[in-house]
Amino acid sequence: MKNIVRVTRARRGLGHPEAYLLVRRAVCAALEAEGIPAACEVDVLLTDDAEIRDINRSARNVDAATDVLSFPMNELKPGKFELSACERDPGTGVVALGDMVISVPRCADQASVYGHGFDREVCYLAVHSVLHLLGYDHMDEGPQKKLMRAREEAVMEKLGLPE
Repeated sequence: MKNIVRVTRARRGLGHPEAYLLVRRAVCAALEAEGIPAACEVDVLLTDDAEIRDINRSARNVDAATDVLSFPMNELKPGKFELSACERDPGTGVVALGDMVISVPRCADQASVYGHGFDREVCYLAVHSVLHLLGYDHMDEGPQKKLMRAREEAVMEKLGLPE
C-alpha cells in the first residue's frame, strides 16, 4: 500500500507550482528512510505568512508567523516507530500521522537567505515536519536535537539535496 500525501494550497497565487510534487517526494523519502512499515497518511497545507500566523496563534498560542508547523496524531518516540501506538483507518489500516502547514513565501525567503534553492528548502521543511510527526524534537541543544538534525540531513542526502 502506498503512502497518502494530500497537499493543498490555501489559495491560488502562492507561486512555486512544483511545491506540491517536492513536498510529496520529501514526505515519502522521510517515511522510507525511517523504515516505517505501514502506509501513512499526511495532510499538508501550503499557505502564506498571515495564515500560518493565525494557525500558530490558535494552535500554539504563539502570535508569530513561522516556516512550518507540525501536528502529530500519535505520541511516538523518535526512531522507534510503534504501529500499535498509532491511529489507523479501520478499513485500510493506513496510519494517520498528522498534518503539516508550510508558509510558501517564508520558504522562498529562507532559501534565499541560506543560499540554496526553493527545492531544497521546501523539501527540508517537509522532512523536518515528518520527523516531528514521528516523535522527533529539537527543543533543547542535547542529543535529541543532534539526532533529529542527523536524520534530516540523511534524508536530504537521499533526495539529492545535501547542505
